[in-house]
Amino acid sequence: MDWPANLISPSLLSADFARLGDETRRVEDAGADWLHVDVMDGHFVPNLTIGPPVVAALKKVARRPLDVHLMISEPKRYAKEYAAAGAHVLTFHWEVAPSASASREVIAAFRDQGVPVVGVSLNPDRRVEELEPILGDVDLVLVMSVFPGFGGQKFMPEVLSKVRWLRAQGFCGHVEMDGGLSEKTIGVCAEAGTNAFVAGSAIFGASDMSATIARMRELARIERDKHDAKRGARA
Repeated sequence: MDWPANLISPSLLSADFARLGDETRRVEDAGADWLHVDVMDGHFVPNLTIGPPVVAALKKVARRPLDVHLMISEPKRYAKEYAAAGAHVLTFHWEVAPSASASREVIAAFRDQGVPVVGVSLNPDRRVEELEPILGDVDLVLVMSVFPGFGGQKFMPEVLSKVRWLRAQGFCGHVEMDGGLSEKTIGVCAEAGTNAFVAGSAIFGASDMSATIARMRELARIERDKHDAKRGARA
């Protein structure tokens, strides 16, 4: 079993919104692979952030794929808007479509709009086994390591078992981790089987953004190599 290359996806939620275009270029120049865009509706999560017009504006300046995380109650309704705005990755939450049939309707809506990478996300208090019926329908599973809504929260290590379960089931798509990631926590995420890493304050709050991304990338590589070596030994 193999899965996609490691990716660093800095969260623009931690950027200076008054200078969002400049911040986008700055983090891309520092080594970002994707740009994580948090969309919050004030209903599914207790915060409001951005909508399709801002995503579309980001698309005009971005040189990296937009990794759009919909923390909204009606993802199917807004599939067309976010696809048209330029989402390369479009992820919805299982909690708003908590059955295989409901989730497949959202996934189909995203596919119909030509979204290249379709993802599903799971909050820390939900069982990852709930996703088993739809694992073959998505390209990415986003494991939340904090409760969504606000940046700067502490990483919850208990969610690592979800990543291990996904890989044990043979899921070969992207497994993304979001919440409290830093140089201290990225290694354990990679060792568990995560390959896409969302980090906000750890990157945008760094004195040297390029060096921080480079260190995070190297730490993830080292732990993934260890994981691959263990898996090879068991084969």
